[in-house]
Amino acid sequence: MRRLLIRTTLPLFFCLLPPLAAVLIAAALPAGARDFYVQHFTALDGLILGIGAFLFFWQMILSWRAMRWRGTSFDERPDKWLTHLAQAAEWFPLLGLIGTVAGILQTFGTMPEDAKFDVIVRLYAPALTATGSGLFAALVNILPTWVVLIGRDLIRTLSGAPPTEPSGAFAEPNGAAAPSVASGRKSEMHS
Repeated sequence: MRRLLIRTTLPLFFCLLPPLAAVLIAAALPAGARDFYVQHFTALDGLILGIGAFLFFWQMILSWRAMRWRGTSFDERPDKWLTHLAQAAEWFPLLGLIGTVAGILQTFGTMPEDAKFDVIVRLYAPALTATGSGLFAALVNILPTWVVLIGRDLIRTLSGAPPTEPSGAFAEPNGAAAPSVASGRKSEMHS
């Protein structure tokens, strides 16, 4: 029973956390903001969220594999790709800012000369949807790697194995541990 819990149930539980967090974040947004976002959804929002969903999907598959035991340790083959995909999350806020700047340029380029403050605000507000898309995609895409780090540590602790430090490609040049998913190096699972 303990082996089933450690090898299958806990990795599955940890892999469910990022999608649940994404849904919780979207649900926690104020209804007015969520409705405004949906009504002013742009092609750039679709691009950001589409790429974000694609990367998130692959990270979740790799996260599942990374938290599974392979021999006497975690399966470390996905670590390199998980690290690369988590770093790709940095692109999303930048894409969102590009959309926001484009929206600002469009707003001020089409604004009538005698525009009142409330008209300016209404014209400017849709420019912020791209920022929201970028921030949401970035947040959701850093969760899988974090869950692997935490999940491996908890699984290792529950299995009775001693904690280990990252080594090799996942260690900093000065010997300090790098923030990667390779924290499960060379540990054994005790049944």
